[in-house]
Amino acid sequence: MVPAEVPDAEAEPDGLEDRLRRFVTIWSRAIFPATATSLTRPEFEQHLLPLARSLRDALHDRIFDATPAHGVGAALVGAHCTDPDALARSLGVVDAYLVLYCGEAADPAGELAADELRARCARLQATFAAGFAQALRERTLAEQEAIARSALAARGAAEDALHATEARFRAVFEGAAIGIGIADLDGRVLEVNDTLTRMFGGLEHHVRSRNVSEWVHPDDAPQVWGMYKELIRGERDNFRTEKPFFRNDGTVLWTNLTVSLLRDVDGVPQYQLALLEDTTERRLLTLRLRYEATHDALTGLPNRTLFFERLEKALAPARETPKDAAKDGARDEANSATKEAGPASAPRPAARFGLCYLDLDGFKAINDSLGHSAGDRMLVEVADRLQSCATAPGEMVARLGGDEFVALTTGPDTQREVGELAARILGALATPISLDGREFTVRGSIGIVEGKAGESTAAEVLRSADITMYRAKSAGGNRFEHADAEADARAITRHGLTTSLPTALERGEFFIEYQPLVHLADGTVHGAEALVRWSHPTHGVLGPDRFIPLAEHTGLIVPLGRWVLEQSVLQARAWQEELAAGTFAGPVRINVNLSPAQLHHPGLVSDTVEVLERIGLPPGSLCLEVTESALIGADEDLLKPLRQLAEMGVDIALDDFGTGYSNLANLRRLPVSVLKLDRSFTQGMQQHPADPVDLKIVEGIVSLAHGLELGVTVEGVETGAQAEHLRRLGCDTAQGWYYARPGPPEMLHTLSMADAV
Repeated sequence: MVPAEVPDAEAEPDGLEDRLRRFVTIWSRAIFPATATSLTRPEFEQHLLPLARSLRDALHDRIFDATPAHGVGAALVGAHCTDPDALARSLGVVDAYLVLYCGEAADPAGELAADELRARCARLQATFAAGFAQALRERTLAEQEAIARSALAARGAAEDALHATEARFRAVFEGAAIGIGIADLDGRVLEVNDTLTRMFGGLEHHVRSRNVSEWVHPDDAPQVWGMYKELIRGERDNFRTEKPFFRNDGTVLWTNLTVSLLRDVDGVPQYQLALLEDTTERRLLTLRLRYEATHDALTGLPNRTLFFERLEKALAPARETPKDAAKDGARDEANSATKEAGPASAPRPAARFGLCYLDLDGFKAINDSLGHSAGDRMLVEVADRLQSCATAPGEMVARLGGDEFVALTTGPDTQREVGELAARILGALATPISLDGREFTVRGSIGIVEGKAGESTAAEVLRSADITMYRAKSAGGNRFEHADAEADARAITRHGLTTSLPTALERGEFFIEYQPLVHLADGTVHGAEALVRWSHPTHGVLGPDRFIPLAEHTGLIVPLGRWVLEQSVLQARAWQEELAAGTFAGPVRINVNLSPAQLHHPGLVSDTVEVLERIGLPPGSLCLEVTESALIGADEDLLKPLRQLAEMGVDIALDDFGTGYSNLANLRRLPVSVLKLDRSFTQGMQQHPADPVDLKIVEGIVSLAHGLELGVTVEGVETGAQAEHLRRLGCDTAQGWYYARPGPPEMLHTLSMADAV
């Protein structure tokens, strides 16, 4: 069907229509001489215009689909452009001029790279050729049917007008552009026309002396000879198939074959009539286009398209193919004919697969330092080495893109073979590669997935291999790792959390719980630490250890941290108002955690000041907690924002003190007012008697902190004995499950009022 033409002025931006018309003019000049049409040259160009517009639109579709090119090829045949030269010239014009005239000019935003446009153009050419070939075949088959009907009519009217019918049939028989042969029901070839003789090499006696049964070819479709037997028995009148033949010189002739049964006036089968269309050149063109579409242009390896075809075939559940059924049937007939009953065949082993997903380590550095040309040469060398590693039956290597390669092995013993294949690949890469007079050692990380066919999809297998490959890379590279279902699940969950983080803040999925800070001297509530939680719609409530590292990695930690600060300050202000009204006995201070990424953010001081001033909370009511590890080796540029906040009156607490191996002398230069002692130092005090070593360590830290005029807060207090030991050692405040677990702000009302009583 020819695509409908759209109005020029309304459908095309300025300039694009002119470029499209220039493309159409070039196309028309190329194929008009080979076109048997009654249209004038300008009329023919108008006919080509909507076809060209369809190709251009397909080239730039957001989701690429080459199907419109199939209709364009068919429309060309419909316009009587049936000469094979018209197809070759059309493909040449599309290859040379489609991207040139309809590429970047129709894509001003630059959404498609030049390589992507060329790749799409190649796919369009292949689909174009397929559409042309199919339409030409259907046209030819229609002609074949017409010829066959004429032949049958001529034979049926032989008794009434023998001489006239013979002359008419002879004209059709000898002048036909397709090969025609007639054989009896035993398969003896009785008559052939000149076209068929030329198709088989030009020697008529080599064709007429043959029997149809001698034209068996290894690539015959499994059902072709079954249909032939049905036709000879009179059970069907005709059949059509694609069939190869061996010519006299041993070369292969590919044909579209139509075989019809000729009956006498009583309906009794008499002869068989074969019509053959030579499709060899068309098949070679299709195979060439197929090869270009399924192989990497740089390395010659199978590309992603062909690899996925092979992988999906390897993953398909084992089942008997028609060819297997035909072979089994032939084997059964042979056994029946010889009356031999052999032993029962052993059950086929379960089909398995093994996949190695390879990514080169440090290839980007080589590409950036030596240039893309040297990088391409390295990829070619790597591809050659990988190809030499996968030479056994059932093994293949493909390039997915960039420096990513895959090796696939199939068979019953892939559990052992896939590990050996990965080891061979790493061994092959170990030999240095020489580029521009320098030698480079190539390293690679390999993720291995192995299993039974039919249990996973191709996408699932490749995703697991990709995750495993990155696990090997994280472990140092130049190694291979086997897939682990639990590790895959964790990585998939982590990825899902990462992708949903940006919208979680907008949807209000985060909330804050508060854990009280208690004076050890009198047991009163001194303040509360704000602890953010994520109420995930799928995974439930998640603690900060599940998503804070992801937020730091994606950069969301800054807006998330500002939100936590604002919400915590609002809550502290609300507590102060309730305290003034006499409905609340404390706390009035709030502790908020700062991540290392927030310390480096230039807006830390300004954001904190803006929140405090807007909400109306005194700076002395806010304490910012910074982990000790974040300040190890911190220079003055990093400490400057903290100093500014401390000078304003904001307390700075050194969190997890004792775990960062920092120099204690550095405490003098850090702008901190509180040390938060890590729980690992006090676990030995949870029972009586307490660990004397822990007592001495904590006693020393408290003495040092008080000597520097620093307060001491202890985390993880879980027992009364532990709290009593800490009180005696002089610790100032504590928090932990002994006092209360983190909870909503209303929970602190109960604790505060109890303290007041």
